[in-house]
Amino acid sequence: MWANYIVQPEEDGRMGVVGAGPHGGLAGMAGVKGGGRATRRTPRMSDSQEGKIKLAFFVAIVGVTLTVLGVGTEFWVELATPKTWSNNQTCQTAHYGLWKGCTRTLWVDDIDPERESCGPADLPGESNCTYFKFFTNGDNAVIFKKTTHKNLNIAAAILAMIALSMMVMGAICITMSLSKGVPFFLKPASFCFILSGLLVLLSILVFHQSVLALLSSDHSIPLHHELSWSVACVGFAGAILIMGGILFLILSLPYSPWKKCLPQRNSSTT
Repeated sequence: MWANYIVQPEEDGRMGVVGAGPHGGLAGMAGVKGGGRATRRTPRMSDSQEGKIKLAFFVAIVGVTLTVLGVGTEFWVELATPKTWSNNQTCQTAHYGLWKGCTRTLWVDDIDPERESCGPADLPGESNCTYFKFFTNGDNAVIFKKTTHKNLNIAAAILAMIALSMMVMGAICITMSLSKGVPFFLKPASFCFILSGLLVLLSILVFHQSVLALLSSDHSIPLHHELSWSVACVGFAGAILIMGGILFLILSLPYSPWKKCLPQRNSSTT
């Protein structure tokens, strides 16, 4: 007699044909869900790949933190008069960033005797800080009789803000990729972080041009200028963001060198 056959659903939703005869076991080939056509599954990330993505995300977060620290502080550049310019016991220095500028009056006795200019700006002294009016009424700032070029300062600030926006978008893409367990969002995140790093570095270049334009606006007072630690933070942040974006791009490739050590799933047919 012919054996009786029972159609049973498998765990993944496909229909299988199981024999119920005296010999039991699998008696037929498995069909597929949806009337005989196979459906392609979305590739899932392994635990090893997820760990590498989290490590690259940590690198990018370091870059984001340094960017926020640099953009939010006013130590992008320091301007200093010669410490003997006013012929008294004090001298003046100034420092500013994208949003705010400060002038400080320092005691000459506190300055290094080998230093010719006033400063550095972190010495104790009287300070007066004001926010720039570039973004409100459009007025230029005057520092030591020198006038800023607001177009360059505004451009540097806009580039920095666009870079921060791209970092937020990249972080959202990575969060979605980790929560869904799929590598689809790695390439958009890579684009966002690489672009944000380039914009950050471009913001530094534009800001430096604004400093040179400020110095060339008036020559009545000699000034010594140097880029300060806020620019160093932003510069390191740009390099780190680009490196993090490249790591995400490598992890998103189908034949990534990082994936060679991952176990491969072999399929066998019976």
